[in-house]
Amino acid sequence: MKTYNPFSLDGKTILVTGASSGIGRATAIECSKLGARVVITGRNEERLAETYSQLEGDGHMQIVADLCKQEDIDRLVAETPSLNGLVNNAGQNSLVTINYVEQADLDKVYQTNVFAPILLTKGLLKKRKIAKGGSIVFTSSISASLSTPANSIYASSKAAIDSFMRTCAVELGGRGIRANAVLPGTIETTLGIGAIPDELIVKDKELYALRRYGKPEEVAHSIIYLLSDAAAWVTGTSLVIDGGRLLK
Repeated sequence: MKTYNPFSLDGKTILVTGASSGIGRATAIECSKLGARVVITGRNEERLAETYSQLEGDGHMQIVADLCKQEDIDRLVAETPSLNGLVNNAGQNSLVTINYVEQADLDKVYQTNVFAPILLTKGLLKKRKIAKGGSIVFTSSISASLSTPANSIYASSKAAIDSFMRTCAVELGGRGIRANAVLPGTIETTLGIGAIPDELIVKDKELYALRRYGKPEEVAHSIIYLLSDAAAWVTGTSLVIDGGRLLK
């Protein structure tokens, strides 16, 4: 007798960007454990291969691509099979106070965090690569609504992609395609903890109700919920996963 599991991804094909590390890697691995065929992409061929080696099941694909390059987006769209889910996860950070913001800082962060997921989503939709009933999940951040020094570029980029998600939900609802976002607090990844000086980490954790940072798998499980049929009536939602950080 088959076990009932509304969170199963059995029979679904999921594309995960930024899958070479952190939340993207954890999401790809956890999706494969729940039966999905996973297509992973990232810029670093070696680290992407490490993720691929940890996937469970068969039929997975790895496509090395730099989503800051339109030609790589076009190639990824062309090589990607029909999808039931898209996880726009690749991210970039830059800590700089407002007085020292340079165009190069804006270009680096916005190209990865905003322009790339918008253009990839557009490309997949135009080529009808996202099936009816599909789900698009964007990785945003609680930084979109939390003011911290030197974080204006990253925070505003995440606010932008959260807003884009809501427009996707409205425009794509008639095609049965859902769009949602996850908004993590600080996660134990290079991108997450790497942005905080070691001497401030202990103090910073005290701002979290659960007194700790999150794990990549904990965000992955929330992404899986939004990809699964358990969330079939959930769209346009910004799901906060922050261990209680925004409560303070």
